[in-house]
Amino acid sequence: MLKYVNTDIVFQEFPDEVTLAINLSNCPCHCPGCHSSYLWKDVGQPLTPRSIEDFLRDVGHVRLTCVGLMGGDAEPEAVDAVASYIRAKHPQLKVGWYTGRTTISPSIDKRHFDYIKVGPYLRHLGGLDSRRTNQRMFRITPSGIQDITSRFWR
Repeated sequence: MLKYVNTDIVFQEFPDEVTLAINLSNCPCHCPGCHSSYLWKDVGQPLTPRSIEDFLRDVGHVRLTCVGLMGGDAEPEAVDAVASYIRAKHPQLKVGWYTGRTTISPSIDKRHFDYIKVGPYLRHLGGLDSRRTNQRMFRITPSGIQDITSRFWR
């Protein structure tokens, strides 16, 4: 079962989006230098349809364009189910996922997502804003997958 620790409204994780980021716990990746190491433990509350609806209601005054699932690598099937729920109930919102894995899990139906970031954080290569990064941000469209990582470079 996916558990969330907290949420935040963010502006840089997905290009041109105002995103409700849902931080998921129990991350198995344990990247050295991770800025969210508090998400390594199996803590938090269950992420349910009701909690998602509560989050969206609570930020109703914000003009959200995206929901970002930050983590969930231990349960990609559950991440996919949440994305499918959001896509069905809130088709006006885009859906993104940050995974620390190097590839997109075969348990993911890419049609449920607009963005997927893959790759562990490697301090010597930097994050998405570094031209040397190993991480990749993909935009998912009906015509295919497009690497948009360069949009983050300074």
